[in-house]
Amino acid sequence: MSTRIAFLKGHGTENDFVIVPDPENAVELPAAAVAVLCDRRAGIGGDGLLHVVRSAAHPEARAMADEAEWFMDYRNGDGSVAEMCGNGVRVFARYLQHAGHVGEGDLAIATRGGVKTVHIAKDGDITVGMGRAVLPEGDVTVAVGERGWPARNVNMGNPHAVAFVADLADAGSLFTAPSFAPEAAYPDGVNVEFVVDRGPRHVAMRVHERGVGETRSCGTGACAVAVAAARRDGVDPRDTGLPVTYTVDLPGGTLVITEQPDGQIEMTGPAVIVAEGAIEAEWLENALG
Repeated sequence: MSTRIAFLKGHGTENDFVIVPDPENAVELPAAAVAVLCDRRAGIGGDGLLHVVRSAAHPEARAMADEAEWFMDYRNGDGSVAEMCGNGVRVFARYLQHAGHVGEGDLAIATRGGVKTVHIAKDGDITVGMGRAVLPEGDVTVAVGERGWPARNVNMGNPHAVAFVADLADAGSLFTAPSFAPEAAYPDGVNVEFVVDRGPRHVAMRVHERGVGETRSCGTGACAVAVAAARRDGVDPRDTGLPVTYTVDLPGGTLVITEQPDGQIEMTGPAVIVAEGAIEAEWLENALG
C-alpha cells in the first residue's frame, strides 16, 4: 500500500462524502477501512465514501464503460455497498470537474443503479437524471417507538419507505433505524423518509439512511418523496403528459425534483468540494488493527 492515499471532502446539501480518486482501481477499500475513514471522530468523517474509478478498471462497471468513462463505487458510512446515492452523484460530478476530467455540460456516470446522465450548469447547480421510480404494490408501514404510519414503497435504484406525518419531530432522533412491516418488503433494509407539507408542491423531509443513520440530505430519498407526494396529490405525469416539479426541503438544503411524462426523474441541487489532502496509510493500517 502506498504511504499516502489522496482524498477530498465534499458535500451536496450537507450530505457529505470522503472522495478517494483511484482511476485504475488500485486502492483496496474493505468495509472496515471505509467505516474508519467515515468516522467523524477517529477518521475524516462522512455519510459515505465515493471511490472514483474508471469504469473499464472495475469489474462491476466494465459493461458500462462504453456509455460512461467513470464509475461511482459508492459505500455507506458503515462500509456497506450501496446501489446509488443521488447527492453522491452530484458531488462525484463536481469532483470530476474539479480535477479537470470534465467541463460544464452533459456527462454520464456509471453506478450500481445503472448509468446516470448528469448536467453541470454554468450557475453551478448540477442536475442528475435519476431514472424512473418503481412503485411496488402492497401496504407498508413504518414505526418509531410506539407510533406507526402507512408508507409508500418507492424504489429509486435503492429502496425507500415514504411516510407523511403531522410534524417532522414525530420521527424522533432517527439515531436508530425505524422498524417496518412487512419484513419481506425490504429484505436488504430500507431508507425511511418522514415528510410534511410546506405549500403547494413544496414539502420538507427527514431521512434515516440504511447503514448511516439520519443524514442532512438524501438525493434518492428526495426523489422518492416527490414521487410519493405527486401520487398522493393525484398527479402522474405519464397520465397528464406534463412534467411535475416539487421543491423538497432537507435539513442540509433544498433540492428541486422534476418527474417527466416519460417517468424520468431529474434532481437539481448544489455540490461543493471543501478540502483535499492525503490519508496516511500507516494510520489506516493501525486503525484497522
